[in-house]
Order: sequence, then structure tokens, then C-alpha cells
Amino acid sequence: MNIHEHQAKALLKEYGAPVAAGVAIFSVDEAEAAARSLPGPLYVVKSQIHAGGRGKGKFKELGPDAKGGVRLAKSIEEVVAHAKEMLGNTLVTAQTGEAGKQVNRLYVEDGADIARELYCSLLVDRSVGQVAFVVSTEGGMDIEAVAHDTPEKIVTVAINPEAGVTDADVAKIVAALKLDGVAAEDAKSLFPILYKAFSDTDMALLEVNPLIVMENGHLRVLDAKVSFDGNALFRHDNIKALRDESEEDSKEIEASKWDLAYVALDGNIGCMVNGAGLAMATMDIIKLYGKEPANFCDVGGGAGKDKVAAAFKIITADPKVEGILVNIFGGIMKCDVIAEGVVAAVQEVGLKVPLVVRLEGTNVELGKKILNESGLAITAADDLDDAAKKIVAAING
Repeated sequence: MNIHEHQAKALLKEYGAPVAAGVAIFSVDEAEAAARSLPGPLYVVKSQIHAGGRGKGKFKELGPDAKGGVRLAKSIEEVVAHAKEMLGNTLVTAQTGEAGKQVNRLYVEDGADIARELYCSLLVDRSVGQVAFVVSTEGGMDIEAVAHDTPEKIVTVAINPEAGVTDADVAKIVAALKLDGVAAEDAKSLFPILYKAFSDTDMALLEVNPLIVMENGHLRVLDAKVSFDGNALFRHDNIKALRDESEEDSKEIEASKWDLAYVALDGNIGCMVNGAGLAMATMDIIKLYGKEPANFCDVGGGAGKDKVAAAFKIITADPKVEGILVNIFGGIMKCDVIAEGVVAAVQEVGLKVPLVVRLEGTNVELGKKILNESGLAITAADDLDDAAKKIVAAING
């Protein structure tokens, strides 16, 4: 689960991280009061959407010459003017795709005198099985570009979970970021704070880009991107309350209600599979034959008829889907249950695109019998390769 920048900063502030004063607003009427509550005279007006690249983004409604989704303001009047242009309009960034995202809230923040911009993130480094700091002197930039062009400028420091962030760990990070003086002193408290916030709240990612050294030498968290492990949210009601469903795909929201592992993608072949590994293989073979999957959908090993029907409805609700591939290997999941769910869903919502079904495993003959006697236009497949060829052929022809 992702949260907005202003929410992430509020959370980090609770742990003692240095962040600027700021106010989240949801209407233009709130802009002036928000600015007046801040020290000024420099303000930053930030679009709050779940996507990166906001500063370089463009608003659809304002034309190619308009300013981006993060703007400086040198007066209260300018803050209000920015709010009028930004709220309610659609911001397109490198991460939103051409559709963009509507800006429904802004963060008006006190400005900062920046001496240096650094990069700092925490994530689970699966190569060592530990949470790790990933830091670079190249802050404020696309970290993927830094990794590609100058990988030597990125340093990873893994943290022993039993010891936590030690003085030696801090020293490595300080050296990697070339900090000295006041900034090096601030680092002794900041990096343990970030680690504690990450661990306490079951974050999956904490990215501070940029982490800045101000003109007075102190460190400040200038931006913050946070996502949480969805499997751990049951422990954090306060974090669940921060969820903004307007930023999420409606199909993924519906899937979460049925405990389905569903991720919307950009392709045109809908997939319904049981088991994450089999789902990945199904997507791979679709790509092998020249098409793109429209989703990752794992119904799990113990799904019942209603859950399967729900998954099928979610897939067919995607207007990009031109064909559907159901690929089931019945172990715990029984093929007849899948068949009953598919038939029930098709009978309810109709079938407007080609459907190829490959069943194998427990109760496979019964499952095939249910499909064959349904009277529906379902194409059977003998194996995964056959299924992929048939669904691609159906779409092409």
C-alpha cells in the first residue's frame, strides 16, 4: 500500500525525522490559510499523487508550456495561483502513463535553502535477507539512471536486524554521502530513525529523494515516498486509515475484497491462474507469442466458486482485454471448481471476447465436462503452449 508524501512526512516526523513544516489542502479555498501558517517567504506547492516524476510532469489541461506538478512560490498570492491551476487537473508523469492522474490534494510546504541533494532509501535486500540502506551523492535524480550510468555512485549498507543501525553502519553511510560537520552529526540520529520507522511499520520501501544538506549544514527530508507490506497491514490500523483508494486501480481494489492476488498490466490478454509461479509462466508464454498480459491474477489454491467468478468478472471489466486465458493446474484447487466459477461468471456478465481454458490435475475430466456441457463458446487447450497459441490466434484472427 502506498501513501502520499505529506502522510509519509507526518509519519517520519513522529519518529523524529527532520522535515519542513507543511499543510495538505484539498481545495483552493484552503491555499491562502495554509501558506499563512508557514514561515515563508519561499513556499513549495506539491501535487499529491502516487507517482514519481511530479516536478517534470505536465498537466493535460494546461498545455505543454505549463509548469509541472511541483512549483516554487515566492508569495502567498502565487501559492493560491498555483493551487487554482493544479487542483482538479490531470498530471501526466513518466510513471502515470498517458492517462495521468487527477490531482485531488496538494501539499504546501515551507521552502528550504539547499546546499546539496542526496539520495537515501531503505528496502529489503533479498540477496542478504536484511533491510538495507541504498545511498548516493546523486540526489534529486532518477536513481535508475544513476545505477545504469554511474553504478559506482550507489552504495548499499545492509543492517543486521539483531544489532540495528550501529555506529559503524552510520559511518559507512556518512562516508558514502561525503557528509561532514553538522550534517555528519545529524546522520547519527537520522539514519537510526529511518530504520526504526521502516521496521516498526512494516514498510516495503522508504525513499528519500532528495535528502538535502541545507545551507546551515543540517540534514532535512525534502521528499518521502513510502509503501507498506500489504500482508502486514492487519497490524497497523492507523496506516490502513491512510489509504487513498482514488489513487488505486478500481480492479485491484475489488480484487483485494476477495483476497485475490491481482495486478493490472498494460496488455490485452486477461489471465486467470492458480499459483504465482504458474501465473508468471503464463504471462511469459503470452509474451513469447507476441502479445502482452493484461493482468497478473492468482486465485490461489483454495478458492471457491464465488471467488473464481469474482476474478473472472474483474478481468472482463478491463476494457483493454481482447481475450482471456484460464490456466489451472489442479492440486489443492480442483478443476471442477474453476469450471463452475467460470461458467457462473460468463452466464452473469456474458462473454464478448475469446476464452481459452487449459485444465490439468484434480478432477480435470469433471471440469472439462462442465465446460463442454455449458453451451458457452469456450476453446479447450491441451497444455500451456497450446493454450497460448490458441488465445493469440483468436485475437489475431
